[in-house]
Parts: sequence; C-alpha cells; structure tokens
Amino acid sequence: MDALLHFLPQVWFVILGLFLFLYVLLDGFDLGVGILSLTASDEQRRGLLMTSLGNVWDANETWLVLMAGALFGAFPLAFGTILNALYLPLMLMVVGLILRAVAFEFREHSNTKKVWNLAFGGGSFIAALFQGFALGGVLAGIKVDAAGHFAGGMWDWFSWHSLLMALTLVQGYVLIGSVYLILKTEGKLQETHFQTAKIAAVTTLIGAIIITISTPIVYENARARLFHQPEVYVFALIPILGIMLVGLLLQSLKQKQEVTPFVYTVLIFLLTFLGLGFIAFPYIIPPSVTIYEAASSPSAMVFMIIFIGFLIPIMLFYNIYNYFVFRGKVVSDG
Repeated sequence: MDALLHFLPQVWFVILGLFLFLYVLLDGFDLGVGILSLTASDEQRRGLLMTSLGNVWDANETWLVLMAGALFGAFPLAFGTILNALYLPLMLMVVGLILRAVAFEFREHSNTKKVWNLAFGGGSFIAALFQGFALGGVLAGIKVDAAGHFAGGMWDWFSWHSLLMALTLVQGYVLIGSVYLILKTEGKLQETHFQTAKIAAVTTLIGAIIITISTPIVYENARARLFHQPEVYVFALIPILGIMLVGLLLQSLKQKQEVTPFVYTVLIFLLTFLGLGFIAFPYIIPPSVTIYEAASSPSAMVFMIIFIGFLIPIMLFYNIYNYFVFRGKVVSDG
C-alpha cells in the first residue's frame, strides 16, 4: 500500500503535465494566431487567419477543461489552494477566452467587423498574458498555512518576474502561431509569418535566457533545486539543447522550410515543459505541499486512471482526425 501511495501521485503528476502540455501546444497556436490577427494589414488577411482556426480551435480548449477536472479529482487540496491564490489572473484568462470565442462566432455574421476583430485579438492577448502570470505565480511559490490552504494576498502572483514570464509566454504563443500559419498559408501572407516567426523566436529566446538566469537568483527554493546534485547536470543540459533548437529553428526559417519550423517549435515547448516539471517535482503547490500530501485517496486515483485511460485515446484520436481532415492551405476565394 505504501508503494501505491507513492506511485499513484507520480502517475497523476505526469498525466497533468501531459494535459497542460497538450493545451499549451494546441491552444497556444490558437492564441498566437489571435494575437497576430491584430497586426493583419487588411480584412482579407485577417479572415484567412481566422479561417485557419475555424475547425480546430474549440477542440483544442477541451484539454484545459480536462486538466482542471483531473487536478480537482487527483489533488483536491491543490485545486482549491491554487485557484484561491490565482483567482484574479485565472478569471481574467477566462474573460479573454470568452471574448475570443464570442468574437469568433459573431464576426462572421457582422457587417461591422472592427469590434469583433479587436475582441478576438485582444481576448487572445489577455488569455495568453494571464496564463503567463498564473504560471509565474505558481513557480514563485504560494503561501499556505499548516493545512495547505492559501494564506497569502490577492496580488502575490504579480511581480516583475511573473510579468517577464507572462510576456515571454506571449512571445512563445506568437512563435507557434507563426509557424502554424506558415503551414496553413501561402504567398505574401506566408512570407509575413516567416518574418514574425524569426522575430518571435529571438524575443522568446531572450526572455527564456533572462528567466533561466534570474529564477535561481530570485527564488531560494528554485536555487536549492537547480543546484542540487545530480539534477544540476540535467538542468544545465536543458538550456543548451534549447539554444541549439532555436538555432535550428532560425536556420529552417531562413531556408523557407514549411514543416520543420513547426517541429522545432514543438520540441522547444516540450523541452521547456520538461525543465519546468523537473523544477516543480515533487511539489504540486510550490514550495511546501508535495503531490503526496495533496493527493486524494488511492481508490479515487485508481478509478480516475481507469476513466482517463478510456478518454485520452478518444480525445487524441479526435484531435488527430480533425487535423487530418482539415489539413492543407487556406486560400482566398478571390
């Protein structure tokens, strides 16, 4: 039983990481395209950008719902504490997601599209920005009492470091949105997003370097974790691999390749998630509550694994089938 109590929380930590990665990856290019729509030079280009998302954007957000449900079931203490600590940024994130969803549907049938264009692009930016603030707030640490309940203030999540993380995440979404549009567009519009991808790759790299250097300086718990033997060698390898992947990404963009920039960007996101996972583990509420302390009962976790075991293949199949059916370029009717 002791081995099971130790093993099940680890399994659910990995499952939650998978859900979060799939959400950030899939809805990330949605949000990135939405942000890029603010810079579209005319209505025709903006229409093409939104058409590229028309049949996939709503399915991408199901991973966020699934992750929230899994967190509630597997780590109920973490669910209550984290939502309490990050109530404001998470509510603003939801407002942004609602704005972009409503704008996406209403814009198609509106004679005056400017308001809905702004709502779509602005909602995408707001959602991305406050996701970054939430991530920064969790990594900075959440103040809790002896029972693990939130004991901090309303603005604990806001700092210059969380602002830097939020802006870097926005640039990361712009990057993956750009390489997605390289796959989906052609001609001058594709050429534009080769350029936006190059700019976003550089700005994301700069932000990531500053975050990597400043995190162990600012946060004592991260410093102790990062420089602990033998994990320090793994952490040292991650930024080196990241810089190499960004170099390969920039080279592929320079050569005007279409598929490989998206592949390199996915690998960069995956590498970043592995790094964040190593920093956080075994804490589900950094820096004091571990996955073992916050876990629900073994029977509940086993039951959820059986349920999720059926659900994950179905969702993955649906997503893959959706992208397969709607593969190819989006082109103007004109």
